[in-house]
Amino acid sequence: MSRFLVTDENPEGYKLEDILGAIRNEIFERATKIMEDKRPEAVTVMNNNIKILNHLAESITLAENSTMVLDKAFGQRDPGVPRIGKA
Repeated sequence: MSRFLVTDENPEGYKLEDILGAIRNEIFERATKIMEDKRPEAVTVMNNNIKILNHLAESITLAENSTMVLDKAFGQRDPGVPRIGKA
């Protein structure tokens, strides 16, 4: 059972790219709050956040691409019928 993503059991779920985008936005907001802090710990956290944001950007692009491939090949999702894979 998916708690976050859209499935037949969870039709109110989210697309992966939407969840990743929301996480990206929260990290960005937090990062802006520490960007003037020059302490080594803050600099390390900021550097880590930058790396995480880059990974998230790549992941969002991949998730969007998967959605485009599925939409193009199989059309919009039909509840109760998986576009690929098993039910």
